[in-house]
Amino acid sequence: MNHSAIPGILGMLCLLSSSHAFAHETEVLEGVVVTGKAQKLLDQAATSSEGHADAKEISERPLMRRSEILEIVPGMITTQHAGGGKATQYFMRGFNLDHGTDFAVSVDHMPMNMKSHAHGQGYADLNGLVPELVKSIDYTKGTYSARQGDLSSAGSADFVLWDRLPRGIATVEVGEYDYYRTLIADSFDVGKGVLTLGGEWNTYDGPWQREENFQRWNGFARYFLGDDDNHLSVTAMGYGGEWDSSDQIAKRAVQSGLIDRFGNLDDTTGGESHRSSLQLDWKNTNGSEVTTANAYAVAYDLDLFSNFTYFLDDAGRGDQFQQQEQRMIYGGELVREWQDRHFMGREAEFSLGFQTRHDVIDDIGLYKTQRRQRLDTVRVDDIYESSYGVFAENTVRWSSWFRSVAGIRADAYHFDVDSDIPANSGSEWDGIVSPKISAIFGPWQETELYLNLGTGFHSNDARGVNNTIDPVSGDPLPAVDPLVRTIGGELGLRSQIVPELTSTLSFWWLDSDSELVYVGDAGTNEAGPASRRLGLEWSNYWRPSDWFALDGEMALTHARFRDQGDSDRIPNSIPVMFSGGISLGRQEGYFGSLRIRSFLGRALEETGEIEGRDVFTVNAQVGYRTKDWEVALQCMNLLDRDDNDIEYYYTSQLSGEVSAVDDIHYHPAEPRMIRMRLTYFF
Repeated sequence: MNHSAIPGILGMLCLLSSSHAFAHETEVLEGVVVTGKAQKLLDQAATSSEGHADAKEISERPLMRRSEILEIVPGMITTQHAGGGKATQYFMRGFNLDHGTDFAVSVDHMPMNMKSHAHGQGYADLNGLVPELVKSIDYTKGTYSARQGDLSSAGSADFVLWDRLPRGIATVEVGEYDYYRTLIADSFDVGKGVLTLGGEWNTYDGPWQREENFQRWNGFARYFLGDDDNHLSVTAMGYGGEWDSSDQIAKRAVQSGLIDRFGNLDDTTGGESHRSSLQLDWKNTNGSEVTTANAYAVAYDLDLFSNFTYFLDDAGRGDQFQQQEQRMIYGGELVREWQDRHFMGREAEFSLGFQTRHDVIDDIGLYKTQRRQRLDTVRVDDIYESSYGVFAENTVRWSSWFRSVAGIRADAYHFDVDSDIPANSGSEWDGIVSPKISAIFGPWQETELYLNLGTGFHSNDARGVNNTIDPVSGDPLPAVDPLVRTIGGELGLRSQIVPELTSTLSFWWLDSDSELVYVGDAGTNEAGPASRRLGLEWSNYWRPSDWFALDGEMALTHARFRDQGDSDRIPNSIPVMFSGGISLGRQEGYFGSLRIRSFLGRALEETGEIEGRDVFTVNAQVGYRTKDWEVALQCMNLLDRDDNDIEYYYTSQLSGEVSAVDDIHYHPAEPRMIRMRLTYFF
């Protein structure tokens, strides 16, 4: 999502659908190994907006919070409106993605998004991801890849983890506001394979008057047998987190002096969450035929207490509510690729795949609470949701300057709900077919042109699909479509005509049949009107040497509801976004980086009369490394700006107020803070 005016980046690689790619070798320019988003993807990528980032790029970015790893995807913004253990808020291509709706996140193709989640559809919590264990990130945007299905209309990102760490690592980090982190990880030769183990512990209180008390632990174990072409691996991961929440606060409460900017209006919100997974990955290469398969099992639970409207619904006891769930997820994928084939006498590649996922959710509940004590049960449900998808993709090189990628996928979904409200129990099937087509012209003068068109979809919450009455009022509820179609197109350009500079330019459009609208006083989302988004993205990545890199990314977006008259603005759709940075340093000696992120002009409600504040963040790090040691000093929010991470506009009522008030509610960004990291490599 970019449109960068000066230097910058974003090359793009789509290792993702290997069916998109033709054979590729690392580009070497005068001794400079070009990697990551600067990697040469001419004759490789199917769009101008797909890409690849590596571990080096991740290490060059100071991270305030874990989810900011995703900001390596050009045009992605991540923010937080509650405690550190809660999934963050995502924004991209004019979407307020909430906690993950319409952006699919996976780890080695194991999905991270939670369907029919207690807090929000597509909820994607990245707290279980350890940055040092990430080898690379492959990302796409739009509806053009047949391999990407549900929740991927805005884009997708797949985190690829190390099979063997380049070297062992032991890290200790300390910082202001009681920030502490330790990590140890290493790979060992065991039998005929490689065993990689890692463990992380992290705690952080934050600047809040009520300490966040965020505690996080992560465990990782992978046994890898084989090589890049033929291998088998088994991976186990575990995450646990608990926190006291710093929810968004009403602007009027700060202006009146009732609370401080870092204060709170309910001192008992917070939660805890756990996730553990077991994953099996297999790959077999037989000449020009490649078969890959993965299977996974995930155990997950969440217990979350929130209060967004304070005393609006219950003037005596308050509006705090609890969302709770436990689930098991089973699924997998099987993909066969045929390379070096011919179609109508032309060079071709073909891929065929099958994906399935099954969510078994027990006692997913919504309760009214006071100081974390249950008062009333709104609803409790048992859900079984399953999906089955098949996809095919065919890449044909028609001439030296033209190739095409044609794809199609078909998905079937089953939603089964057993509710404590019999009228809201039910079972339903639905299906959808999504064709895609891409045309790639060039390269000419180290430049390619792309024309892409495709349809996609997102699924809705199984409870919404089967609801017939409101669980509180008992009023009838309108039907919600199980699967909502999206359709988009893109005209793009990728150029490397300037040595060591990768530039991409994209003009895109995306229509959705139904938008998910945030309802602040309930802390939920509901299906809303159709929408249309148009955008321009420009990205540049310049790496003239192995010790210097400069990048810049800009995204301009026009997003509107359709057929809504003057009230057509999509709340929290970001129209202007810029990010960029500079990195310096070799493998040994001094190093440093500076990163800028800015977004502005977002409407907070449908008329556009109320807008959020502009955000401009600068993070920096400097350090020194040797063969065995590294020390780094990081400064977050270098300019110490009083920005807001998130802003909403909705109705709430404070204690003592006699009536409800429409107001801006925000979560302040953390002030300037210093962190120091000491790392030993072995």
